[in-house]
Amino acid sequence: ASERRIYQKITDIFAECSIDYDSSSQITKDFFAGVQNKFHYAITGQTAAEIIYNKADASKPFMGLSTWKNAPKGRILKSDTHIAKNYLQEKDIKRLERTVSSYFDYIENQIEIRKESNRAFTMKELADSVNKFLDFNNFKVLDGKGKISHTQATNKAEQEYDVFNKSQEIESDFDKFVKHQVKDISK
Repeated sequence: ASERRIYQKITDIFAECSIDYDSSSQITKDFFAGVQNKFHYAITGQTAAEIIYNKADASKPFMGLSTWKNAPKGRILKSDTHIAKNYLQEKDIKRLERTVSSYFDYIENQIEIRKESNRAFTMKELADSVNKFLDFNNFKVLDGKGKISHTQATNKAEQEYDVFNKSQEIESDFDKFVKHQVKDISK
């Protein structure tokens, strides 16, 4: 599943399972804004914005990305540089996915236990459940929002991309077509 769908599922659980859910409350806004960062921080010690800001580098191969939409041979797009997961190594991606999956199992179990005893979750309890889960599993727990804003990370990634893109070797569809035609003619 895409990273967006994974975090959408977490926020759906929050909305559907909170007895006092209010989409306009500060708890909801903070939860929606921070849940992805909590998991990124647990695995890497950095928020999504910090990962992008620290890894986006025009001088590195593939601009520091480990994957992108058209990987491995296709063009890197500016939008690829805005996704923290694209900078992570395979081992970190697998660990992130396992951790989020484990959280789903944990919270589903907690919801069932509470249903059996007619005790529903409040928004605060569900929001706190992420930190409790991460702490219990000996992960680093993010305190606050991180040191780099989303805007700072995006701006840096785009600046690096503008430099990188000038030297990005690209074989266009037309070039591929011509190369294929030359091969066919020489046969």
